[in-house]
Amino acid sequence: MKKVTLVGLMGMVVLASCVSKKKYVALEGDLSNTKSMLTKTQVEKEELESKVSKIEARVAEYNEKINSLQEINDSQYSSIDDVAVMSNNTKKKMRATLAKIDPSELAKAQTLEDSMNLAISYNLKKSISDEDDDVIVDINKTVVMINISDKLLFNSGSYRVSNKANTILAKLAEVINSEPSMEVMVEGHTDSRTISTEMFQDNWDLSVKRATSIVRLLQNKYNVDPANLIAAGRSSYMPLVENNSKENMAINRRTRIVIIPNLDKFFALLDAESL
Repeated sequence: MKKVTLVGLMGMVVLASCVSKKKYVALEGDLSNTKSMLTKTQVEKEELESKVSKIEARVAEYNEKINSLQEINDSQYSSIDDVAVMSNNTKKKMRATLAKIDPSELAKAQTLEDSMNLAISYNLKKSISDEDDDVIVDINKTVVMINISDKLLFNSGSYRVSNKANTILAKLAEVINSEPSMEVMVEGHTDSRTISTEMFQDNWDLSVKRATSIVRLLQNKYNVDPANLIAAGRSSYMPLVENNSKENMAINRRTRIVIIPNLDKFFALLDAESL
C-alpha cells in the first residue's frame, strides 16, 4: 500500500513538473513574442518619426519658397511713364515721403514720375543740408541734379573749399558711394561778371577750378571712386535766373552735382532718417 502511494506521489510530482515546464516554455514564447512586437513597434515608430521629419522639412522648404516668392513679388519692378523702374517696396517708401511734402507742392505732381521726383528731391534735400534755399534739387527722367550755392562751399572769389562744406560733401559722398556704378559730374557755375586776376584768367577758369576742387576732395577725403567722377566748368553760360540783381547772381554762382541713381538703393540710403 505504501509503495502504491509513493508511486502515486512521484507520478504527481513528475506530472506537476511537466506542467510547470510547459507553462515556462509558453511564457518564454510569450516573452519572445512581446520582445519581437516591441522591437517591431520601435522600428515602426522610428520610421514614422523619420517620415514626419521629412514632411516637416518639406513644409519648411515650401514656406521658404512662398516667402521668397513674396519677397520677389514685393521687389518686382514696374514701369513709370516708360522712363524709369521702381519696385513695389520703393513705391511704399515714396508714398510715406509724399505724405510729408507741402500739399501745394504735391498738387503740382501730375504723374507717377512727378511724384517720384518730388519724393527724391525732398529726401535728398533733407539728407544733404538743412539750408533749403541754398540747395536746389531738380530731376529729369531720374537724373538727379543738385545745385549747391557757392556760399556753402567756397569763400568769396576763391576756389578753395571752405571748412563749412565738409558736412555737405560728406553726405553727398555717402549718396554717391551708395551706387558705385553711377557716374557723377561736378559742374562749376559762375555769375556773368567778368573776372581776370593772377589766379583766374576768366570765368571759365574759375568754374573749372572750383569743380576740380570738389572732385579732388570727394576722391581724397571721402573715398569716391575717381573713375566715376567728371569735373566740368560751365562759366556763366547756364544761369538758373537772369543775372540782373545781386540776389540772382548769388543763385547762379553754384556747383551742380549730376548723378544717375539706382532708385531702390537711393531710397534705402535715405530711409534711415527720412522715411
